[in-house]
Amino acid sequence: MVQVSFVSFASLISCELYAQQSISYMQAEQAVLKESFTTQANTALEQAAKLEAEAVKNIALPRVDLNVRAYALHKEIDIPLGALKNHLDQSLTQGVDSQINQWQQGSGANISGLQDGINQGIHDGIGLIPNQYQVSLDDEVIRPTVSFMMPIYTGGLTTSAKEVANINAERSQLNTRQQQDTQRFEIIQAYFNAQLQKQLVESSQYNFNAMQTHYNNALKLEKQGFISKGQRMQFEVAKNNAQRTYQNSDASYKASLFRLNNLLQSSDVTALTTPLFVNTTQNQSLNNLLKSFPEQSALIQKMQKDTQLAKANVKVQSAAKKPNVFAFGEYSLDNKQDWIVGIAARYNLFSGIDSNKNVQAAELQRYATELLTSRTKQEIENIIYTSHSEAITAQQSDTLLQQNLKAAQENLRIQELSFKEDMGTATQVIDAQNSLSALKAETALNAYKYVMSLATLLQSHGSIDQFQSYINQPNTRYIR
Repeated sequence: MVQVSFVSFASLISCELYAQQSISYMQAEQAVLKESFTTQANTALEQAAKLEAEAVKNIALPRVDLNVRAYALHKEIDIPLGALKNHLDQSLTQGVDSQINQWQQGSGANISGLQDGINQGIHDGIGLIPNQYQVSLDDEVIRPTVSFMMPIYTGGLTTSAKEVANINAERSQLNTRQQQDTQRFEIIQAYFNAQLQKQLVESSQYNFNAMQTHYNNALKLEKQGFISKGQRMQFEVAKNNAQRTYQNSDASYKASLFRLNNLLQSSDVTALTTPLFVNTTQNQSLNNLLKSFPEQSALIQKMQKDTQLAKANVKVQSAAKKPNVFAFGEYSLDNKQDWIVGIAARYNLFSGIDSNKNVQAAELQRYATELLTSRTKQEIENIIYTSHSEAITAQQSDTLLQQNLKAAQENLRIQELSFKEDMGTATQVIDAQNSLSALKAETALNAYKYVMSLATLLQSHGSIDQFQSYINQPNTRYIR
Protein backbone atom coordinates (compact mmCIF):
# COMPACT_ATOMS: atom_id res chain seq x y z
CA MET A 1 0.00 0.00 0.00
CA VAL A 2 2.83 2.34 0.85
CA GLN A 3 4.56 1.59 -2.44
CA VAL A 4 1.39 2.16 -4.44
CA SER A 5 0.80 5.48 -2.69
CA PHE A 6 4.38 6.53 -3.39
CA VAL A 7 4.01 5.65 -7.07
CA SER A 8 0.74 7.58 -7.28
CA PHE A 9 2.32 10.56 -5.58
CA ALA A 10 5.29 10.44 -7.96
CA SER A 11 2.93 10.22 -10.94
CA LEU A 12 1.00 13.23 -9.65
CA ILE A 13 4.19 15.28 -9.34
CA SER A 14 5.22 14.21 -12.82
CA CYS A 15 1.84 15.27 -14.23
CA GLU A 16 2.05 18.63 -12.48
CA LEU A 17 5.54 19.26 -13.84
CA TYR A 18 4.40 18.33 -17.32
CA ALA A 19 1.39 20.61 -17.00
CA GLN A 20 3.67 23.44 -16.04
CA GLN A 21 6.10 22.81 -18.90
CA SER A 22 3.65 22.43 -21.80
CA ILE A 23 0.80 24.69 -22.89
CA SER A 24 -1.61 24.89 -25.79
CA TYR A 25 -2.57 28.09 -27.55
CA MET A 26 -6.04 28.00 -25.97
CA GLN A 27 -4.55 27.73 -22.50
CA ALA A 28 -2.12 30.56 -23.23
CA GLU A 29 -4.92 32.82 -24.46
CA GLN A 30 -7.08 32.10 -21.42
CA ALA A 31 -4.16 32.75 -19.07
CA VAL A 32 -3.40 36.12 -20.66
CA LEU A 33 -7.01 37.25 -20.73
CA LYS A 34 -7.53 36.25 -17.10
CA GLU A 35 -4.29 37.08 -15.31
CA SER A 36 -2.51 39.85 -17.22
CA PHE A 37 -1.98 43.27 -15.70
CA THR A 38 -3.76 44.88 -18.65
CA THR A 39 -6.85 42.75 -18.08
CA GLN A 40 -6.98 43.60 -14.39
CA ALA A 41 -6.50 47.31 -15.09
CA ASN A 42 -9.25 47.42 -17.73
CA THR A 43 -11.60 45.46 -15.50
CA ALA A 44 -11.09 48.02 -12.75
CA LEU A 45 -11.63 50.93 -15.17
CA GLU A 46 -14.80 49.33 -16.55
CA GLN A 47 -16.21 48.86 -13.05
CA ALA A 48 -15.31 52.46 -12.21
CA ALA A 49 -17.16 53.76 -15.27
CA LYS A 50 -20.25 51.70 -14.35
CA LEU A 51 -20.20 53.08 -10.81
CA GLU A 52 -19.90 56.64 -12.11
CA ALA A 53 -22.94 56.08 -14.33
CA GLU A 54 -24.89 54.72 -11.38
CA ALA A 55 -23.73 57.62 -9.20
CA VAL A 56 -25.43 60.27 -11.39
CA LYS A 57 -28.57 58.23 -12.08
CA ASN A 58 -30.63 60.29 -9.59
CA ILE A 59 -29.01 63.64 -10.26
CA ALA A 60 -32.40 65.30 -10.93
CA LEU A 61 -33.78 64.40 -7.48
CA PRO A 62 -33.70 66.92 -4.59
CA ARG A 63 -30.49 67.35 -2.69
CA VAL A 64 -31.05 67.17 1.08
CA ASP A 65 -28.39 68.33 3.54
CA LEU A 66 -28.14 68.29 7.31
CA ASN A 67 -26.43 71.49 8.44
CA VAL A 68 -25.16 72.44 11.87
CA ARG A 69 -24.04 75.98 12.58
CA ALA A 70 -22.21 76.71 15.81
CA TYR A 71 -21.14 80.30 16.38
CA ALA A 72 -20.47 82.90 19.05
CA LEU A 73 -21.78 86.47 18.62
CA HIS A 74 -20.52 89.76 20.00
CA LYS A 75 -21.94 93.00 18.67
CA GLU A 76 -21.99 96.60 19.88
CA ILE A 77 -25.01 98.72 18.88
CA ASP A 78 -25.49 102.51 19.34
CA ILE A 79 -29.16 103.18 20.13
CA PRO A 80 -30.28 106.82 19.44
CA LEU A 81 -32.45 108.29 22.30
CA GLY A 82 -33.18 111.81 20.97
CA ALA A 83 -36.58 110.98 19.54
CA LEU A 84 -37.46 109.00 22.65
CA LYS A 85 -36.52 111.96 24.92
CA ASN A 86 -38.63 114.40 22.91
CA HIS A 87 -41.58 112.06 22.95
CA LEU A 88 -41.21 111.45 26.69
CA ASP A 89 -40.87 115.20 27.41
CA GLN A 90 -44.00 115.99 25.43
CA SER A 91 -45.99 113.16 26.97
CA LEU A 92 -45.12 114.04 30.58
CA THR A 93 -45.62 117.77 30.05
CA GLN A 94 -49.00 117.26 28.42
CA GLY A 95 -50.06 114.87 31.17
CA VAL A 96 -49.07 117.24 33.98
CA ASP A 97 -50.70 120.22 32.26
CA SER A 98 -53.91 118.28 31.81
CA GLN A 99 -54.08 117.27 35.47
CA ILE A 100 -53.26 120.78 36.76
CA ASN A 101 -55.86 122.38 34.46
CA GLN A 102 -58.55 120.03 35.75
CA TRP A 103 -57.63 120.72 39.37
CA GLN A 104 -57.44 124.49 38.73
CA GLN A 105 -60.91 124.52 37.18
CA GLY A 106 -62.35 122.67 40.11
CA SER A 107 -60.73 124.81 42.83
CA GLY A 108 -60.60 128.20 41.04
CA ALA A 109 -57.01 128.80 42.22
CA ASN A 110 -54.33 130.20 39.94
CA ILE A 111 -51.27 127.95 40.04
CA SER A 112 -49.69 128.76 36.69
CA GLY A 113 -46.35 129.34 38.35
CA LEU A 114 -46.41 125.88 39.86
CA GLN A 115 -47.29 124.45 36.46
CA ASP A 116 -44.33 126.17 34.82
CA GLY A 117 -42.03 124.93 37.52
CA ILE A 118 -43.16 121.33 37.16
CA ASN A 119 -42.74 121.46 33.38
CA GLN A 120 -39.26 122.89 33.75
CA GLY A 121 -38.38 120.13 36.19
CA ILE A 122 -39.58 117.48 33.77
CA HIS A 123 -37.58 119.04 30.97
CA ASP A 124 -34.45 119.26 33.06
CA GLY A 125 -34.82 115.66 34.25
CA ILE A 126 -35.23 114.30 30.75
CA GLY A 127 -32.23 116.35 29.69
CA LEU A 128 -30.12 114.21 31.98
CA ILE A 129 -30.82 111.19 29.69
CA PRO A 130 -28.02 110.87 27.01
CA ASN A 131 -28.91 111.33 23.36
CA GLN A 132 -27.63 107.79 22.49
CA TYR A 133 -26.81 104.58 24.36
CA GLN A 134 -24.29 101.85 23.45
CA VAL A 135 -25.45 98.22 23.91
CA SER A 136 -23.22 95.13 23.73
CA LEU A 137 -24.82 91.84 22.55
CA ASP A 138 -23.13 88.51 23.34
CA ASP A 139 -24.57 85.15 22.33
CA GLU A 140 -23.49 81.52 21.63
CA VAL A 141 -25.67 79.54 19.20
CA ILE A 142 -25.78 75.94 17.95
CA ARG A 143 -28.39 75.73 15.22
CA PRO A 144 -29.09 72.46 13.31
CA THR A 145 -31.09 72.75 10.10
CA VAL A 146 -32.24 70.56 7.22
CA SER A 147 -32.02 72.11 3.76
CA PHE A 148 -32.94 70.92 0.29
CA MET A 149 -32.43 72.08 -3.25
CA MET A 150 -34.05 70.56 -6.32
CA PRO A 151 -33.34 71.54 -9.93
CA ILE A 152 -36.47 72.42 -11.85
CA TYR A 153 -34.92 73.57 -15.12
CA THR A 154 -31.23 73.34 -16.05
CA GLY A 155 -31.38 73.73 -19.81
CA GLY A 156 -30.66 70.02 -20.29
CA LEU A 157 -27.53 69.92 -18.11
CA THR A 158 -28.70 67.09 -15.81
CA THR A 159 -29.88 64.97 -18.74
CA SER A 160 -26.58 65.51 -20.52
CA ALA A 161 -24.61 64.57 -17.40
CA LYS A 162 -26.41 61.21 -17.19
CA GLU A 163 -25.95 60.69 -20.93
CA VAL A 164 -22.21 61.35 -20.71
CA ALA A 165 -21.83 58.93 -17.79
CA ASN A 166 -23.74 56.16 -19.60
CA ILE A 167 -21.74 56.65 -22.81
CA ASN A 168 -18.50 56.51 -20.84
CA ALA A 169 -19.61 53.23 -19.24
CA GLU A 170 -20.40 51.74 -22.65
CA ARG A 171 -17.14 53.07 -24.05
CA SER A 172 -15.24 51.47 -21.19
CA GLN A 173 -16.76 48.09 -22.06
CA LEU A 174 -15.64 48.52 -25.66
CA ASN A 175 -12.19 49.55 -24.48
CA THR A 176 -11.96 46.35 -22.43
CA ARG A 177 -12.98 44.32 -25.46
CA GLN A 178 -10.45 46.13 -27.65
CA GLN A 179 -7.69 45.47 -25.13
CA GLN A 180 -8.66 41.79 -25.03
CA ASP A 181 -8.38 41.66 -28.83
CA THR A 182 -4.97 43.32 -28.62
CA GLN A 183 -3.84 40.77 -26.03
CA ARG A 184 -5.09 37.94 -28.23
CA PHE A 185 -3.01 39.32 -31.08
CA GLU A 186 0.03 39.61 -28.80
CA ILE A 187 -0.27 36.04 -27.55
CA ILE A 188 -0.76 34.75 -31.12
CA GLN A 189 2.38 36.57 -32.18
CA ALA A 190 4.43 35.40 -29.19
CA TYR A 191 3.13 31.80 -29.15
CA PHE A 192 3.50 31.06 -32.84
CA ASN A 193 6.77 32.98 -33.11
CA ALA A 194 8.11 30.56 -30.51
CA GLN A 195 6.77 27.69 -32.64
CA LEU A 196 8.45 29.22 -35.69
CA GLN A 197 11.76 29.50 -33.86
CA LYS A 198 11.38 25.90 -32.75
CA GLN A 199 10.90 24.80 -36.36
CA LEU A 200 13.94 26.82 -37.42
CA VAL A 201 15.99 25.22 -34.64
CA GLU A 202 14.89 21.75 -35.71
CA SER A 203 15.60 22.53 -39.35
CA SER A 204 19.06 23.92 -38.60
CA GLN A 205 19.78 21.03 -36.25
CA TYR A 206 18.74 18.57 -38.93
CA ASN A 207 20.98 20.35 -41.40
CA PHE A 208 23.88 20.39 -38.92
CA ASN A 209 23.49 16.67 -38.18
CA ALA A 210 23.35 15.93 -41.90
CA MET A 211 26.45 18.03 -42.54
CA GLN A 212 28.20 16.27 -39.66
CA THR A 213 27.37 12.94 -41.26
CA HIS A 214 28.62 14.16 -44.66
CA TYR A 215 31.79 15.41 -43.03
CA ASN A 216 32.39 12.10 -41.22
CA ASN A 217 31.86 10.21 -44.47
CA ALA A 218 34.21 12.59 -46.25
CA LEU A 219 36.93 11.87 -43.67
CA LYS A 220 36.61 8.16 -44.37
CA LEU A 221 36.66 8.68 -48.13
CA GLU A 222 39.70 10.93 -47.83
CA LYS A 223 41.59 8.30 -45.84
CA GLN A 224 40.67 5.70 -48.48
CA GLY A 225 41.88 8.04 -51.22
CA PHE A 226 38.55 8.40 -52.96
CA ILE A 227 38.31 12.20 -52.49
CA SER A 228 40.83 14.97 -52.13
CA LYS A 229 41.59 17.03 -49.04
CA GLY A 230 39.95 20.04 -50.70
CA GLN A 231 36.68 18.19 -51.12
CA ARG A 232 36.81 17.04 -47.51
CA MET A 233 37.42 20.64 -46.39
CA GLN A 234 34.35 21.78 -48.32
CA PHE A 235 32.26 19.50 -46.12
CA GLU A 236 34.07 20.81 -43.04
CA VAL A 237 33.25 24.44 -43.91
CA ALA A 238 29.63 23.52 -44.63
CA LYS A 239 29.45 21.66 -41.29
CA ASN A 240 30.81 24.68 -39.41
CA ASN A 241 28.36 27.02 -41.12
CA ALA A 242 25.49 24.68 -40.27
CA GLN A 243 26.63 24.57 -36.63
CA ARG A 244 26.77 28.39 -36.45
CA THR A 245 23.26 28.62 -37.94
CA TYR A 246 22.00 26.10 -35.40
CA GLN A 247 23.52 28.02 -32.48
CA ASN A 248 21.93 31.29 -33.66
CA SER A 249 18.57 29.60 -34.14
CA ASP A 250 18.73 28.05 -30.69
CA ALA A 251 19.43 31.46 -29.11
CA SER A 252 16.46 32.99 -30.96
CA TYR A 253 14.23 30.11 -29.83
CA LYS A 254 15.19 30.62 -26.19
CA ALA A 255 14.55 34.35 -26.50
CA SER A 256 11.08 33.70 -27.97
CA LEU A 257 10.28 31.30 -25.11
CA PHE A 258 11.37 33.91 -22.59
CA ARG A 259 9.09 36.50 -24.17
CA LEU A 260 6.17 34.07 -24.14
CA ASN A 261 6.76 33.18 -20.48
CA ASN A 262 7.02 36.85 -19.61
CA LEU A 263 3.70 37.53 -21.33
CA LEU A 264 2.13 34.63 -19.44
CA GLN A 265 3.74 35.80 -16.16
CA SER A 266 5.35 32.40 -15.89
CA SER A 267 8.78 30.80 -16.15
CA ASP A 268 7.85 27.14 -16.58
CA VAL A 269 6.58 26.93 -20.18
CA THR A 270 9.08 25.03 -22.32
CA ALA A 271 6.82 23.02 -24.68
CA LEU A 272 4.06 24.28 -26.97
CA THR A 273 1.42 21.77 -28.05
CA THR A 274 -0.36 23.80 -30.76
CA PRO A 275 1.72 23.71 -33.98
CA LEU A 276 1.96 26.21 -36.79
CA PHE A 277 -0.80 25.62 -39.32
CA VAL A 278 -2.15 26.61 -42.71
CA ASN A 279 -5.83 26.34 -43.63
CA THR A 280 -5.96 24.97 -47.14
CA THR A 281 -9.28 26.71 -47.85
CA GLN A 282 -10.35 30.31 -47.19
CA ASN A 283 -13.71 30.56 -45.44
CA GLN A 284 -13.91 34.35 -45.26
CA SER A 285 -15.30 36.37 -48.14
CA LEU A 286 -13.44 39.64 -48.65
CA ASN A 287 -16.62 41.54 -49.50
CA ASN A 288 -18.38 40.28 -46.39
CA LEU A 289 -15.41 41.27 -44.26
CA LEU A 290 -15.36 44.79 -45.69
CA LYS A 291 -19.10 45.22 -45.17
CA SER A 292 -19.41 43.82 -41.67
CA PHE A 293 -16.33 45.17 -39.86
CA PRO A 294 -17.98 48.46 -38.65
CA GLU A 295 -20.46 46.38 -36.61
CA GLN A 296 -17.71 44.01 -35.39
CA SER A 297 -14.72 46.25 -34.70
CA ALA A 298 -14.41 47.43 -31.10
CA LEU A 299 -12.18 50.28 -32.30
CA ILE A 300 -14.82 51.66 -34.68
CA GLN A 301 -17.57 51.28 -32.08
CA LYS A 302 -15.42 53.06 -29.51
CA MET A 303 -14.80 55.93 -31.92
CA GLN A 304 -18.54 56.14 -32.53
CA LYS A 305 -18.97 56.48 -28.77
CA ASP A 306 -16.45 59.33 -28.91
CA THR A 307 -18.71 61.03 -31.45
CA GLN A 308 -21.68 60.56 -29.11
CA LEU A 309 -19.65 62.09 -26.28
CA ALA A 310 -18.82 65.04 -28.51
CA LYS A 311 -22.52 65.52 -29.28
CA ALA A 312 -23.33 65.38 -25.57
CA ASN A 313 -20.66 68.01 -24.97
CA VAL A 314 -22.45 70.28 -27.44
CA LYS A 315 -25.59 69.93 -25.31
CA VAL A 316 -23.62 70.71 -22.16
CA GLN A 317 -22.14 73.87 -23.65
CA SER A 318 -25.56 74.95 -24.94
CA ALA A 319 -27.08 74.38 -21.50
CA ALA A 320 -24.54 76.80 -20.00
CA LYS A 321 -26.21 79.60 -21.95
CA LYS A 322 -29.66 78.92 -20.50
CA PRO A 323 -31.14 79.98 -17.14
CA ASN A 324 -31.34 77.66 -14.15
CA VAL A 325 -34.46 77.36 -12.00
CA PHE A 326 -34.42 75.47 -8.72
CA ALA A 327 -36.48 75.11 -5.57
CA PHE A 328 -34.91 75.46 -2.15
CA GLY A 329 -35.88 75.26 1.48
CA GLU A 330 -34.51 75.08 5.01
CA TYR A 331 -36.02 74.03 8.33
CA SER A 332 -34.46 74.72 11.73
CA LEU A 333 -34.30 71.78 14.10
CA ASP A 334 -33.90 73.87 17.26
CA ASN A 335 -36.74 75.03 19.49
CA LYS A 336 -37.41 78.06 17.27
CA GLN A 337 -38.40 75.83 14.29
CA ASP A 338 -37.73 78.54 11.72
CA TRP A 339 -38.24 77.58 8.09
CA ILE A 340 -37.98 79.01 4.60
CA VAL A 341 -39.02 77.74 1.15
CA GLY A 342 -38.83 79.32 -2.23
CA ILE A 343 -37.95 79.16 -5.91
CA ALA A 344 -34.89 80.83 -7.37
CA ALA A 345 -33.79 81.50 -10.94
CA ARG A 346 -30.31 82.29 -12.13
CA TYR A 347 -29.21 83.60 -15.50
CA ASN A 348 -25.64 84.55 -16.16
CA LEU A 349 -25.21 87.96 -17.76
CA PHE A 350 -21.43 88.05 -17.85
CA SER A 351 -18.70 85.67 -16.67
CA GLY A 352 -15.74 86.46 -18.89
CA ILE A 353 -16.31 83.20 -20.85
CA ASP A 354 -17.82 83.34 -24.33
CA SER A 355 -20.44 80.57 -24.26
CA ASN A 356 -21.14 80.88 -27.99
CA LYS A 357 -17.53 80.11 -28.81
CA ASN A 358 -17.61 77.12 -26.46
CA VAL A 359 -20.62 75.78 -28.37
CA GLN A 360 -18.82 76.33 -31.69
CA ALA A 361 -15.72 74.56 -30.36
CA ALA A 362 -17.84 71.58 -29.23
CA GLU A 363 -19.45 71.38 -32.68
CA LEU A 364 -16.01 71.33 -34.34
CA GLN A 365 -14.86 68.59 -31.98
CA ARG A 366 -17.90 66.51 -32.91
CA TYR A 367 -17.17 67.09 -36.60
CA ALA A 368 -13.54 66.09 -36.11
CA THR A 369 -14.46 62.79 -34.40
CA GLU A 370 -16.74 61.90 -37.30
CA LEU A 371 -13.95 62.58 -39.79
CA LEU A 372 -11.43 60.57 -37.78
CA THR A 373 -13.86 57.65 -37.62
CA SER A 374 -14.25 57.74 -41.41
CA ARG A 375 -10.49 57.87 -41.86
CA THR A 376 -9.98 54.94 -39.49
CA LYS A 377 -12.50 52.93 -41.49
CA GLN A 378 -10.43 53.56 -44.62
CA GLU A 379 -7.27 52.36 -42.88
CA ILE A 380 -9.01 49.22 -41.61
CA GLU A 381 -10.31 48.48 -45.11
CA ASN A 382 -6.73 48.66 -46.41
CA ILE A 383 -5.50 46.33 -43.66
CA ILE A 384 -8.31 43.84 -44.27
CA TYR A 385 -7.64 43.78 -48.00
CA THR A 386 -3.86 43.40 -47.56
CA SER A 387 -3.99 40.73 -44.86
CA HIS A 388 -6.64 38.78 -46.78
CA SER A 389 -4.42 38.79 -49.86
CA GLU A 390 -1.36 37.78 -47.82
CA ALA A 391 -3.26 34.90 -46.26
CA ILE A 392 -4.32 33.58 -49.68
CA THR A 393 -0.77 33.97 -50.99
CA ALA A 394 0.56 32.01 -48.01
CA GLN A 395 -1.97 29.23 -48.69
CA GLN A 396 -0.88 29.03 -52.32
CA SER A 397 2.80 29.12 -51.35
CA ASP A 398 2.32 26.25 -48.90
CA THR A 399 1.10 23.97 -51.68
CA LEU A 400 4.10 24.83 -53.86
CA LEU A 401 6.52 24.43 -50.96
CA GLN A 402 5.23 20.90 -50.30
CA GLN A 403 5.96 20.00 -53.90
CA ASN A 404 9.42 21.58 -53.70
CA LEU A 405 10.20 19.68 -50.48
CA LYS A 406 9.57 16.37 -52.19
CA ALA A 407 11.73 17.42 -55.13
CA ALA A 408 14.52 18.64 -52.81
CA GLN A 409 14.53 15.37 -50.86
CA GLU A 410 14.80 13.40 -54.08
CA ASN A 411 17.52 15.72 -55.38
CA LEU A 412 19.57 15.22 -52.19
CA ARG A 413 19.25 11.47 -52.49
CA ILE A 414 20.44 11.61 -56.09
CA GLN A 415 23.38 13.91 -55.31
CA GLU A 416 24.51 11.70 -52.42
CA LEU A 417 24.51 8.62 -54.70
CA SER A 418 26.30 10.51 -57.45
CA PHE A 419 29.00 11.66 -55.04
CA LYS A 420 29.52 8.17 -53.67
CA GLU A 421 29.91 6.86 -57.24
CA ASP A 422 32.34 9.67 -58.01
CA MET A 423 29.92 11.17 -60.52
CA GLY A 424 29.11 14.27 -58.48
CA THR A 425 30.92 16.90 -56.46
CA ALA A 426 30.89 17.85 -52.78
CA THR A 427 29.45 21.23 -53.70
CA GLN A 428 26.42 19.59 -55.30
CA VAL A 429 25.74 17.52 -52.18
CA ILE A 430 26.16 20.54 -49.91
CA ASP A 431 23.91 22.68 -52.07
CA ALA A 432 21.26 19.96 -52.15
CA GLN A 433 21.41 19.59 -48.36
CA ASN A 434 21.22 23.35 -47.81
CA SER A 435 18.33 23.66 -50.25
CA LEU A 436 16.35 21.04 -48.37
CA SER A 437 17.05 22.73 -45.03
CA ALA A 438 16.13 26.15 -46.47
CA LEU A 439 12.85 24.78 -47.81
CA LYS A 440 11.92 23.40 -44.39
CA ALA A 441 12.68 26.76 -42.83
CA GLU A 442 10.74 28.56 -45.56
CA THR A 443 7.76 26.26 -45.00
CA ALA A 444 7.70 27.23 -41.33
CA LEU A 445 8.15 30.91 -42.16
CA ASN A 446 5.30 30.74 -44.66
CA ALA A 447 3.04 29.08 -42.08
CA TYR A 448 3.91 31.81 -39.56
CA LYS A 449 3.15 34.42 -42.23
CA TYR A 450 -0.24 32.79 -42.76
CA VAL A 451 -1.01 32.71 -39.03
CA MET A 452 -0.11 36.38 -38.57
CA SER A 453 -1.99 37.43 -41.71
CA LEU A 454 -5.04 35.59 -40.42
CA ALA A 455 -4.65 37.17 -36.96
CA THR A 456 -4.29 40.64 -38.49
CA LEU A 457 -7.33 40.05 -40.67
CA LEU A 458 -9.48 38.90 -37.75
CA GLN A 459 -8.30 41.66 -35.42
CA SER A 460 -9.00 44.37 -38.00
CA HIS A 461 -12.43 42.88 -38.61
CA GLY A 462 -13.12 42.64 -34.88
CA SER A 463 -13.49 38.86 -34.73
CA ILE A 464 -10.09 37.72 -33.48
CA ASP A 465 -11.90 35.83 -30.72
CA GLN A 466 -12.75 33.30 -33.49
CA PHE A 467 -9.07 32.58 -34.17
CA GLN A 468 -9.26 29.36 -32.15
CA SER A 469 -11.77 27.88 -34.60
CA TYR A 470 -9.28 28.19 -37.49
CA ILE A 471 -6.76 25.98 -35.69
CA ASN A 472 -9.20 23.05 -35.59
CA GLN A 473 -10.68 23.33 -39.09
CA PRO A 474 -10.85 20.05 -41.09
CA ASN A 475 -8.86 21.36 -44.07
CA THR A 476 -5.77 22.34 -42.10
CA ARG A 477 -2.12 21.30 -42.50
CA TYR A 478 0.05 21.42 -39.40
CA ILE A 479 3.75 22.13 -39.42
CA ARG A 480 5.30 19.76 -36.89
